[in-house]
Amino acid sequence: LLNTMLLQSLWDFILGHHAWLRSPFFPVLFSLSVYLTFCLPFVVLDLLSPRLAWIRTFKIQQKSHVSWTMMRSCLAHSLYNHVVFLFPLTVLHWFWRPATFMPEAPGTLRLIWDVVACLLLFDFQYFIWHLLHHKVPWLYRTFHKVHHKHTSTFALTTEYSGAWETLSLGFFAGVNPLLLGCHPLTEMLFYVLNIWLSVEDHSGYDLPWSTHRLVPFGLYGGAPHHDLHHLKFKSNYAPYFTHWDRVFGTLHKHSD
Repeated sequence: LLNTMLLQSLWDFILGHHAWLRSPFFPVLFSLSVYLTFCLPFVVLDLLSPRLAWIRTFKIQQKSHVSWTMMRSCLAHSLYNHVVFLFPLTVLHWFWRPATFMPEAPGTLRLIWDVVACLLLFDFQYFIWHLLHHKVPWLYRTFHKVHHKHTSTFALTTEYSGAWETLSLGFFAGVNPLLLGCHPLTEMLFYVLNIWLSVEDHSGYDLPWSTHRLVPFGLYGGAPHHDLHHLKFKSNYAPYFTHWDRVFGTLHKHSD
């Protein structure tokens, strides 16, 4: 009951800004703001790590160094993708399907179920997309190679990708809550979680509280899993969980 009341209070607060929620600017600004907010702690770690040895102990590739130039390049690329590609599409979507908001918040269990379902579906979609864009040379050269510019990842490399990859992953994330009939609050929380996990995947840090350390039985790969993909290219295609890589025989670990 308490959780339901908290969700309703959160939803009431969000609905208090309904004019802003209905704006065609909201989706892009929401996505970009959440993304940069999640990147910021890792940017600070990257700036401090050359001076503080204890921070470097958490880096997966401890000899790598992130420069201001690298950060600026990735940030500029991400801003370009948001302005040139994502914003026009969100405006079209705003005209085609105006946002509607019901007054009741979702139940706690339904929200958790739907967020997990969206995440698992996205994980499967991206695994297939990713596998194809590595196995088909033309797809890799034409669309995915740009994301592999950095073999040692850092947070701002998360959205360093071409237009096709940016739009594909944005489409998967956007369509899944619609397919599953999710509440708008569930949809927003899924977006936030998805962005966090993606940034954490690319952070280049294996911290004591990292998600892969919290999920048992090696079910979740996390930053070490994805860092190895950028380093070796031919393994660990799933963004988050490990089951599809296990099934397809493409799961590798740093110790392998």
